[in-house]
Amino acid sequence: MTKPISEIEARHSFGLRVIAIYKAIKTVCLVFIASVAFGLRREENFDHLIHLLENLPLQDTHGLRWRLVGLLEEMGPSKFIAIGIVALGYAAIFATEGTGLWLRKHWAEWFTVIATGSLVPVEAYEVFHKFNWLKVGALIGNIVIVVYLVRIAMQPHARK
Repeated sequence: MTKPISEIEARHSFGLRVIAIYKAIKTVCLVFIASVAFGLRREENFDHLIHLLENLPLQDTHGLRWRLVGLLEEMGPSKFIAIGIVALGYAAIFATEGTGLWLRKHWAEWFTVIATGSLVPVEAYEVFHKFNWLKVGALIGNIVIVVYLVRIAMQPHARK
């Protein structure tokens, strides 16, 4: 027995909305990262951050804070412009995906499959060479999104 079209559409609509919200959250986070990065391109803001990190009253048993300070000093404030631009670029992609999925546009399903699927090999490489559970979760989540969207995109869509 097949399910009524409206029930299937409602289930797909919910799934697309969940993915769209996920993409919106990623967009907001990347815009925040970009704004911080653009702020750190100014020498006084960069120096203030380094000073703040060096003087945190925390016990740093693994030297993580000092590695971060060293990395930031090595990069210098000028590299934060590039970081901000890349973050805004990804934010634009995620915003386009999320908006299209929220509006149930067929092109958005394929766009998200291509954009998300293109990063799966990079994420898999990262998991196998620099393992951590957050990377595993991101990899699995993106694979699930790609498979789900391919299944939806392959189904006939009602023309409006």
